[in-house]
Amino acid sequence: MINSVLGIVFHAIGGFAAGSFYLPIKKIKGWSWESGWLVNGFFAWLIVPWVVSLLTVPETLTILSKAEFSTLFWTYLFGVLWGIGGLTFGMTMRYLGMSLGMALALGLTAAFGTLIPPIHEGKFNSLLQTTSGQVVLIGIGICLVGIVICGRAGILKDRELSDEEKQKGVKEFNLKKGIIVAMFAGIMSACFAFGIAAGSHISELAIQNNAPVLWQNGPVFIVILAGGFTSNLIWCGYLNIKKKSYKDYSNKTTPLKINYFFAAVAGSTWYCQFMFYGMGTTQMSEHDFASWTLHMAFIIIFSTMWGLITKEWKGVSKKATLILSVGLAILIVSTIVIGIGNQLT
Repeated sequence: MINSVLGIVFHAIGGFAAGSFYLPIKKIKGWSWESGWLVNGFFAWLIVPWVVSLLTVPETLTILSKAEFSTLFWTYLFGVLWGIGGLTFGMTMRYLGMSLGMALALGLTAAFGTLIPPIHEGKFNSLLQTTSGQVVLIGIGICLVGIVICGRAGILKDRELSDEEKQKGVKEFNLKKGIIVAMFAGIMSACFAFGIAAGSHISELAIQNNAPVLWQNGPVFIVILAGGFTSNLIWCGYLNIKKKSYKDYSNKTTPLKINYFFAAVAGSTWYCQFMFYGMGTTQMSEHDFASWTLHMAFIIIFSTMWGLITKEWKGVSKKATLILSVGLAILIVSTIVIGIGNQLT
């Protein structure tokens, strides 16, 4: 039974996981960025997706074997493209921190990932002709406004803090590099939403093979994330060889067990975002395209919360903090509006 309120709760949990996963990565000591990122990805994009899908959808292998090659190819390809975006997304956090980096990158991701699938499928005009569709689109618009306002607060923060203060919260802070990377990451990361759309036949096969509705997207995520792992493995492997950082994986002068532990925790937490995202989409009725906006909104809300807790905003003026608060409040309102729109169906 469809329950959009439950869907929003699932998206909130997924957003919390996505907004929190980078904290364990910051606990990795003595490794280069690419080493920690790749180990994190090994758990996030390979191990955990297979474990979760096999536990919740026992017929996963049968489902994937029945899927058409074209479906697998496009779903995987969008995963590769998303992986490039995810790779640069991690670099965004590296250069801008959790709050500003999330706001800039996710603003573009939300816009592209939400609106392009229904436009491509020819469903956008039909949304304009129903009250529920109009309310959902209004909610998406409100969400995008909230994201822009949060981004504005982040820019004010950048202007107000000295380089020394910025680097207390973000060691490698670099605004120019961060903005370029965030723009690229935001556009490419939207490919995950395209991958889900391309893999809809796989989720249909899952239902036909008696998969629970809540878990029907598990096999789809396996294919998308395999593509994501491919692009990240190529880049991180290249950096490992170029910088000889491949030695990190066995360097006993670093806390190896702790580093592997935190990378595993980060990867597992990261996957939880899409596990709950997939569950949430099953509860959003014909407006499940709005799930992407909800997901982005909750990520920004929780990542900003962590940014405040980890003192990334320490020393910022009351004006910037107020703008940030207004942006977050608008994001919360947008989730309520989208939920109301779904209830009108």
